Amino acid sequence: MITIQRTTSDNADFGNLVDQLDSYLAVLDGEDYAFYAQFNKTSLLKNAVICYENDKAVGIGAYKEFEPKVAEIKRMYTLPECRGKGIAKAILTELEAWAKEENYTAAILETGFMQVDAIGLYQKLGYQITENFGQYVGVANSVCMRKDLK
Repeated sequence: MITIQRTTSDNADFGNLVDQLDSYLAVLDGEDYAFYAQFNKTSLLKNAVICYENDKAVGIGAYKEFEPKVAEIKRMYTLPECRGKGIAKAILTELEAWAKEENYTAAILETGFMQVDAIGLYQKLGYQITENFGQYVGVANSVCMRKDLK
């Protein structure tokens, strides 16, 4: 059984999965990892979710305000052995619902161009590639996306 819990980045299960995400990204991003890591601090995320499968934390995601009415999706991760089960979709759907409850009208995110599966998922869920925003302007490895929240 899959359940989603709203929490903050102070949650121990969230922190444990962030550690695994960071290890995964360190390998995937290689020498670019330090650049991206500086923008992924999780100590202040008040809108975080954890997906549990049979009481085991298997996926996470969060958002923070990018600008008024625009939420930035952060720290999306599903354990490798749990991928393909709809967990990331469930997490993102919950984050979008929560953002709408807090009156956000759009969601943005950044992912790496090598994360083909993530890009495909985001596009399937209505995100469109847009110009790089904020600290990602001019960063060739970044793919930025946006979705209007209706």
